[in-house]
Amino acid sequence: MQTDELVSLFDQQAAGYDQQWAKTASIRDCLYLMLVPLFAGLPAQARVLCVGVGTGVEMAHLARTFPQWRFTAVEPSSAMLEVCRQRAESDGFADRCSFHHGFVDSLPGDAAYDAATCFLVSQFLLDRDARVRFFADIAARLRPGGLLASSDLASDVASPAYAVLLPAWMRMMRTAEVSDEEVERMRAAYARDVAILPPAQVASILEESGFADPTQFFQAGLIHAWMSRRA
Repeated sequence: MQTDELVSLFDQQAAGYDQQWAKTASIRDCLYLMLVPLFAGLPAQARVLCVGVGTGVEMAHLARTFPQWRFTAVEPSSAMLEVCRQRAESDGFADRCSFHHGFVDSLPGDAAYDAATCFLVSQFLLDRDARVRFFADIAARLRPGGLLASSDLASDVASPAYAVLLPAWMRMMRTAEVSDEEVERMRAAYARDVAILPPAQVASILEESGFADPTQFFQAGLIHAWMSRRA
């Protein structure tokens, strides 16, 4: 799927996105439960870059937990970014946010951020070199030693483990009331439009992008998350 097609797809989904995935929110909440203590050592007035922020759920969680932090939301889907902005306004932390419509490479690279989040974004970059450049663009905007929390779908798709996890993942989606038609679209997209790589390869991409010691701190089904530090 081309970039403009992907952005258009998220534009179409933005209004109902959170409601659509509400029954899988426990996965996200567990990820955040593990994320907070890993970020807890950041400065009291940390600046955090949220890349591919979508509707802003992780940003809102961090804003509630760390009331002095400031955030930059980066999102290429204008409709998703508008939902994110509305969430920040309704939750009362919009005055601590800036909103950037576009990709991270169009954001000034001034190494000003203490940390970044990037959840379920890089998997849509099918070309490995493009994925390395994407994470390198994030690294360029972090101060030395700045933290990156990232997650992606990951597995060795040729392994017996994937043969177990993929059907279970699809059954979980149906339990969450995702339609059979949508589940089949997702299954096709995983084979065609999503770069599902073995976890070790994702960690290698992070290292090549300028991050040191990527450490997997979370897994739920096909979702894996890493904490890395700008080298």
